[in-house]
Amino acid sequence: MNMISRDERKRQKGLKKFFHSFTYPIKGLRYAYRNEQNLVVDVGMAILVVIAGFIFKVSVTEWALLALTIGLVISCELINTAIEAVVDLVTEEYHPLAKVAKDTSAAAVFIFAIVAVIVGIIIFGPKLYAILF
Repeated sequence: MNMISRDERKRQKGLKKFFHSFTYPIKGLRYAYRNEQNLVVDVGMAILVVIAGFIFKVSVTEWALLALTIGLVISCELINTAIEAVVDLVTEEYHPLAKVAKDTSAAAVFIFAIVAVIVGIIIFGPKLYAILF
């Protein structure tokens, strides 16, 4: 097997390398979607939010906030998955610091999910209120 050092790979340039670099995030997304139940839930919720955005005819600014919020929730989930994988790589045994790393990365996703719900309430709440009352 022809092994190339990381430094040598970083020095390679060109369109082929540029377009090939997109395969890595696609593989990461595919892995996380297939293996992380919470990411599947996040994507499902994002689809529902986009559908609601079309139904309620949200403004351009509201679309921007929704897109940013959706992107950040999914990004947080992916970072959480990466942290969990690295912790699992380093130790298979229980370690209090491994637990702290996993729990705090999960907490980051949880906090931003709460923020996303608040953004959704701010955007869709008045529209729902106007329809119901």
